[in-house]
Amino acid sequence: MCGILAIIGKGKDEQLVKQLSKRMSHRGPDESDMHVTENGHILSHERLSIIDLHSGRQPIQGCSTAWMVHNGEIYNHQELRDTVLKDHVFRSKSDSEVIVHLYEKFGYDFVHLLDGDFAFVVIDGDDYIAGRDPLGVKPLYYGVDDRGRMYFASEMKPIADQCKTFSTFPPGHYYTHETGFVKYYQPEYEDFKKADKEVDYALLRESLTEATRKRLMSDVPIGVLLSGGLDSSLTSSIAARLLKEKGKELHSFSIGLDAEAPDAKAARKVAEFLGTTHHEIHFTVQQGIEILDKLIWHLETYDVTSVRASTPMYFLSKAITDMGIKVVLSGEGADEVFGGYLYFRNAPSTEDFSKETIERVQKLFTADLLRADKSTMAHGLEARVPFLDKAFLDVAMLIKGEEKQPKTYEGREKYILRKAFDTPDSPYLPDEVLWRQKEQFSDGVGYNWIDELIEYCASQVTDEQMAEATKQFPYNTPATKEAYFYRTIFHKYYPQVSAAQTVRKWIPKWQENQDPSGRANAAHVQADIEIAKSSVTT
Repeated sequence: MCGILAIIGKGKDEQLVKQLSKRMSHRGPDESDMHVTENGHILSHERLSIIDLHSGRQPIQGCSTAWMVHNGEIYNHQELRDTVLKDHVFRSKSDSEVIVHLYEKFGYDFVHLLDGDFAFVVIDGDDYIAGRDPLGVKPLYYGVDDRGRMYFASEMKPIADQCKTFSTFPPGHYYTHETGFVKYYQPEYEDFKKADKEVDYALLRESLTEATRKRLMSDVPIGVLLSGGLDSSLTSSIAARLLKEKGKELHSFSIGLDAEAPDAKAARKVAEFLGTTHHEIHFTVQQGIEILDKLIWHLETYDVTSVRASTPMYFLSKAITDMGIKVVLSGEGADEVFGGYLYFRNAPSTEDFSKETIERVQKLFTADLLRADKSTMAHGLEARVPFLDKAFLDVAMLIKGEEKQPKTYEGREKYILRKAFDTPDSPYLPDEVLWRQKEQFSDGVGYNWIDELIEYCASQVTDEQMAEATKQFPYNTPATKEAYFYRTIFHKYYPQVSAAQTVRKWIPKWQENQDPSGRANAAHVQADIEIAKSSVTT
């Protein structure tokens, strides 16, 4: 887990590149290094040491002239070493090193072999390839400067003021000068008509367990983000079971405005049930407001729901790294896969419901994954997301839409997931948590957070400014004072049109109130936990 910067093209000042790379030093606080190739191309790396703490320094050279930088984790690296790369000599035990060897063996046609979360660049002479993981768990941007040099970076910070144009690197693609962008990840589930499988609860449980097992790969301590909701509670429960088999302790972490926050109370119940070493962090609304400027610089977005949810995650991440933990599991992705957001209850048809789950999964890199990566990596913390494992998605996304879709107004969102883990003989979670109503993270930390945040932002933006919003921000014009305030901060750091165009606003469908808070949906106040449990039909 790191920050990478690659510049393809000659003549860039090396000292300047070091300074540009250091704009991402928060992503890799452990060590930093740079390599200039014989042809004048530059690879720079800010490292957070997770695997092979002593010899995994980057950039990494392959067997001959190829060099590479990588951000993320390759979970099947040992399998690749033992099979298709068994004839290669490795310089380290780093999971990252397999990438450059795969390039040397297969040329461009290797990215589909990687099982992990990654963004990388390989340079060999004047040839190069850049790639990003299937869902965009790891961020990557690309751009071109006025001399035609190509840039790739983990964040916008190093390249925004260097490139005449830049954009988000699309997930599930690789790029070469010869081929342009190539979509290597083409799962069946992208066609909603292919979702025709009956539910196999055992397979669902096994595939999520295996997805979690992979993500326990680490040479440093691992924790879990535990909000007390279904998603984070399940990954915490699975991780606790797997680590218990090895006699290892699991640390869990939650955050709220105070001990009575919805998430805090639920998380305590789960932690007690699982026997984790639990840490509860609190923050005040005022503290959240005070860090908005720095937070938006880190996030590189002005999306309202991303800013709201990232604030508590930012505070929580700092507390976790202060305790010496570098890796956490998180529950991102489950709501998109299973239609867990409350607005999904209003889907006009099963086809609409199914198409929306696909689109939300495809666009996760613009919202929850961006938030999860940048609010944690602001403090050098790696977040891993089992629900977005490729093999798990091949199971979960191909289940019939009729089985996932809520059947009543009270809802049964993620009922399939609940039933897969509702095992009376060996319960994964307490019933009241397994069937708890959905709370979006920014709501669950305490309802006052959003209410007072909206009020504060309104006090910072005048009616006259809102009336001129279209002139000030002609692209993606903010519609509320809260959105305007965030956009103003974003614009201060990233004034380029290209920067504004990387942002996609998260807006729920099928409800009159367009505020992204879960409480804006009428179902939030009507869906009692017991009603939801008793109303579902199997």
